[in-house]
Amino acid sequence: MNNSNILQSKNEETNYIRNKLIEFNSKHVPNGRYEEVNLCIKNDQKEIIAGLNSAVCWNWMEIDILWVHEDYRIQGHGKKLLEEAEKIAREKNCTFIKLNTFSFQAPEFYRKYGYKIIAIIENAPQGNKHYYLIKDLV
Repeated sequence: MNNSNILQSKNEETNYIRNKLIEFNSKHVPNGRYEEVNLCIKNDQKEIIAGLNSAVCWNWMEIDILWVHEDYRIQGHGKKLLEEAEKIAREKNCTFIKLNTFSFQAPEFYRKYGYKIIAIIENAPQGNKHYYLIKDLV
């Protein structure tokens, strides 16, 4: 019998697991790639006031996080980050971008910039909606 234990992964262990899955995927789908594309905006004091974390996978970009500090919202920082991510995705020959957001976050912000809702999960979290969106780049 195997005496294995389930543990919380540390960052380097998480990266190891991700890389092993990428290695496996590459055996089944040619031209596989996984490349993180992370951006941030800093103010004059060099404090991060906005950021976008994403990854390019095969032929798409997946935006994981787009965040703007509350004091800097409605000043165009989110738009700048989204436009820069789209520019990078096009340069990397991505055919679409996908992302997800919640009803209390920014579904209308993304729709304003051409993202289309492809799925909604009700009550996730409770009393809210979880949106999945996509934007074609071709």
